[in-house]
Amino acid sequence: MRWLVGAIFLLLVAIVLDFGLLAYAMYALLGVMVLSRWLADSWSAHLSATRETNRGRVEIGDTVAVVVKLENKSWLPIPWMLLEDLLPRQAMIHNPPNLQVIGRRMQLISLRGGARKTILYQLTCNRRGYYQLGPLVAETGDLFGLYRRYRILSEPSFLLAYPKVIPLEGFDIASRRPIGEVRMSHRLYEDPTRMAGVRAYQAGDPLNRVHWGATASTGQLHSKVYEASTIAGATLLLDFHETSFDPKHEPVRSELAITTVASIAGAICEMGQQIGLVTNARDAAERVKRTGWHHQQLPSRQFARSSAAMLDDSERLRPQVVPTCRGNLQLRLILETLARAEKTAGLTFAQLVRETTSRLPASATVIALLTAPTPEAAIALGNLRRRGFAVTAILNTYDPFEFAAMSGPLLAQRVETRQLLDEHSIPTICSNLVLR
Repeated sequence: MRWLVGAIFLLLVAIVLDFGLLAYAMYALLGVMVLSRWLADSWSAHLSATRETNRGRVEIGDTVAVVVKLENKSWLPIPWMLLEDLLPRQAMIHNPPNLQVIGRRMQLISLRGGARKTILYQLTCNRRGYYQLGPLVAETGDLFGLYRRYRILSEPSFLLAYPKVIPLEGFDIASRRPIGEVRMSHRLYEDPTRMAGVRAYQAGDPLNRVHWGATASTGQLHSKVYEASTIAGATLLLDFHETSFDPKHEPVRSELAITTVASIAGAICEMGQQIGLVTNARDAAERVKRTGWHHQQLPSRQFARSSAAMLDDSERLRPQVVPTCRGNLQLRLILETLARAEKTAGLTFAQLVRETTSRLPASATVIALLTAPTPEAAIALGNLRRRGFAVTAILNTYDPFEFAAMSGPLLAQRVETRQLLDEHSIPTICSNLVLR
């Protein structure tokens, strides 16, 4: 704009002072500026792009191929164009990065009229998460550098990386032994491995319940009576409040908590028992922008980056709950919830327990995973135990002195505690929980 104003001003001066050569030069300059602006607008307006990925859900360590197809719909050739397929900053800052790029996602190319161009690169997922791939930002302009045009050419794609599920050791996954016991006022399930006594045969009793020894002795049919299995499966409580995690230990401790919960959920699902998840974590999918991908012109590359990125925060204060039940889809629902989980400044763990107590089935053990339990959290778990729940707390800390200090308030509430040292201790913790 300053160049245009300056050229018009000099043209007027040349006309007033009758400087013919200067006027001719200004006419030529104005013509070049108008032509350059029209070309830059035309090149930018006739670009289109699409993105394809070979999968949308991956495991840690998997590689995803990303293919971006670009097309120039105009007959005019584009002499230069800088393309960048955007990736989240949080996915690139760690070492190794959450998403490791193989290939070039930023390229400087030229494109003939009506031609197409393909950009191919790969992403290796090193950590679980919910990642936005793209959109594609294009920068082009005239040959003289007078005008630059920035556009968002494609909507983003999204990649879900599931957390790691560690196989558990030291127990038989076919076992139907319940996880823990509490005194209940009603019989929920019966454990066929524990016979409590014998009673007279009732119509409808299956043949495998008939006690043939008592039947032979008395001459009348008798059936076996089994002990009630009052606890089957578990409800996992995950504290993911940002104040619970020391920044100097991140992202190690938070990812360890996610891996532990996923591993326990996987083990209980293998046993065919009910499983559920309750957490105060924020859902990364709620930060996705729904609109704003089709700007025709943007003022700068930095503005294009910021306008295309996911929202920095969400206003969610409700807990995320996967209801405790049996089913083939339970593990997938839990893994998807954990994959999208992000630390939050919303509900504390004590508030989470108070908010969701009415939705917790008493027929399942409550397993709470805490990184920095507060006295309020200990009281909340103690209240659960007093209401008839079987409660166990796993404390996510490596320091034995910290574990002892954290365990004190929980033990005072008669809540059993276990220490989560590192990833290698997950199988031992889980097997102890299953076999205790």
